[in-house]
Amino acid sequence: MAQHARLTIDAGVQVYFCDPQSPWQRGTNENTNGLLRQYFPKGTDLSAHSAEEIAAVAAALNSRPRKTLHWKTPAEALDEWLR
Repeated sequence: MAQHARLTIDAGVQVYFCDPQSPWQRGTNENTNGLLRQYFPKGTDLSAHSAEEIAAVAAALNSRPRKTLHWKTPAEALDEWLR
């Protein structure tokens, strides 16, 4: 992300960069990749899927409670953070 400094200032969001080839530093990202693989196996050409299909997968994943969010869904956590 080229404008990470601006994001930090404008939104007050901390930006963290993991070391290359260190998946243990980004566990939530790796877990989400695994969840996505349930719908789209590795190497899947996403252009073969409609926007509606991809939106349905996003909605399913965003409505799934996560331990890292204290068993809230990502949508609930985002709504709470935005309030």
